[in-house]
Amino acid sequence: MSDLAAARARYVERIAKRERIDSKRLLQALAAIPREDFLAKGPWRIKSEAARSYRLTPDADPVHLYDNVLVAIDARRKLDTGLPSLWAHFIDQLDIGEKDRVLQIGCGLGYFSAVLSQIVGPKGRVTAIECDERLAARAADYLRAYRNVEVVHGDGCEESRETADVIIVHAGFSHPHPHWLQSLRPRGRLLVPLTQRDREGAALRITRKGTGFVAEAVQQIRIFPGQGRGVTALDDRVADWWQRASALAPLRFRRLDQGLPAD
Repeated sequence: MSDLAAARARYVERIAKRERIDSKRLLQALAAIPREDFLAKGPWRIKSEAARSYRLTPDADPVHLYDNVLVAIDARRKLDTGLPSLWAHFIDQLDIGEKDRVLQIGCGLGYFSAVLSQIVGPKGRVTAIECDERLAARAADYLRAYRNVEVVHGDGCEESRETADVIIVHAGFSHPHPHWLQSLRPRGRLLVPLTQRDREGAALRITRKGTGFVAEAVQQIRIFPGQGRGVTALDDRVADWWQRASALAPLRFRRLDQGLPAD
């Protein structure tokens, strides 16, 4: 086994153990997708989950990427690829199956889009919507070989009008967007980080059940804000309300009014 193959095997094993991942399809996808294929050529600026600043890898050997580290896409804006263990945990929580239709809001450079494409298989579909035109173009280029993935440059709150089994949001918002809720198929699942202006908050899993929805807090998170996320104190209070209410018990609701359950 080469050094790179061994590093990738350790990477998957560590993530699986840390997050207690049950999905074999997810673990197989993490093992199969080369992380370096979705980044510019190294060396890379990386940092651990707890680190405040980036460090530069010693060289451009992809072996440095097979650790539970963030990789800078734009260090100036503190825009990163996403922590592998965190997003593996979220994907596992969504119970994504073969043939599922997945809508991804904010795909960055496409690494997790590729992971999702492997999970849903050739009869499934991933639509990855990215608001940053340059990132969308790069992701589309990196994902050319993944025939079940479509990259769309646009507003994730408005662009897709199709229904989905799973919607996964890779940026922070103050509340779930009604369009995402309406786009969920019966028993569909939405994963959305609800954050305040300091980027801190909680990721919620919302499941469509019958004529309504059930929201549950999954994990605390710090994440890049989504395009159009509100920047007022009221938006912060809305995000804080969702975090507190869903942490106490599963929150049931049918519709939203100004970002909060109307019933």
